[in-house]
Amino acid sequence: QLQLRGSGPGLVKPSETLSLTCAVSGDSGTTDYRYWAWIRRPPGKALEWVGSVDNAGGSYYLPTLKSRTSISRDTSKDQFTLQLTAVTPEDTAVYYCAMSKSWGVFDSWGQGTQVTVSS
Repeated sequence: QLQLRGSGPGLVKPSETLSLTCAVSGDSGTTDYRYWAWIRRPPGKALEWVGSVDNAGGSYYLPTLKSRTSISRDTSKDQFTLQLTAVTPEDTAVYYCAMSKSWGVFDSWGQGTQVTVSS
């Protein structure tokens, strides 16, 4: 069983960069997991996949966010990060980190981190 814990600032000002980190732990290890993802839920809206990176170094982003999004892994620390630049109030959401054994199925989730974009 994996445990994922997301962390980062809860308040970000418009035009700044949102940075979140997800720490992964657990006895089962991560070798069975192929994709490391970030997903968000804006207030009153459905879950929205933000992007993923895979074990081969590939990255995949929601097209509407691609120009502002970067996800990276630190395998030495079993953690991965999300950076979203030039944020606006529309980026306000609960951000979840998740891991997948196969594309599109999120097997393990973090607890969610509320991020509010406001001046």
